[in-house]
Amino acid sequence: MNEANRTRPESVAAIERATGREWSAWVALFEAQGAPTLQHPAIAKIARAALTDDLGNPDWWAQAIAIAYEQQAGMRVPGQSSTGTFRVSASRTLPTDRDAAIEAWSAAHGSLPEHLGHAVSSPRTSRTEKRSFRRFDLEGAGRVEVSATPKGDKTTLAVSHDGLADGDRIEEWRAHWKSLLAAL
Repeated sequence: MNEANRTRPESVAAIERATGREWSAWVALFEAQGAPTLQHPAIAKIARAALTDDLGNPDWWAQAIAIAYEQQAGMRVPGQSSTGTFRVSASRTLPTDRDAAIEAWSAAHGSLPEHLGHAVSSPRTSRTEKRSFRRFDLEGAGRVEVSATPKGDKTTLAVSHDGLADGDRIEEWRAHWKSLLAAL
C-alpha cells in the first residue's frame, strides 16, 4: 500500500469477504477508471457497477468501498466525509423499544447545556416509520443525531456526530459519546 494509505485494515478485510474480490483488484478497477480525479459520487458509482445485486445491501457496500479507496488514495482520512469535515459515531444496544430508548437518552442527557465545551442548541425529536431521533446542534462543533433503530426485541441507539472541522478530537468525542451511552 502507498504512503498516503489510511484505509483501516479491518475495512479492507470486510470488503474482500463481502465481495469476493481482493483489495488490489478494487484499487486497479478504480485507477483504470480515473478515480483519483473523481468526486465521491462518481467513485461510488464505479463500485456499485462492479457489485452484483445478490450481495446484501449493495448500495451500502458501494459507499464503503468508495470511502476505503479514497482513504487508500490519500483523498481523505478515516473519519473524514466527502465534504472535508469529520464525523464520529458510537452505538449501544438496549433491551427496550426505540421510543423508550430516545426517552432514556433525553431524560439522562437531554438537559445538558453543552458537550465538551460546545453549547447545545436547537434540540428536537422526530420519528419516522423505521427510527426515532433526537437531534441537536453544537456551537462550533457540528450536528449530533441520536437514532434509535429496532433490532428484534432490542434497539440500537446510535450517536452520529457530523461537521467537525478537523479530526484532532475524534477519539475524544467518541469516548464522550460512548460514556453517555454507557450511562443509560
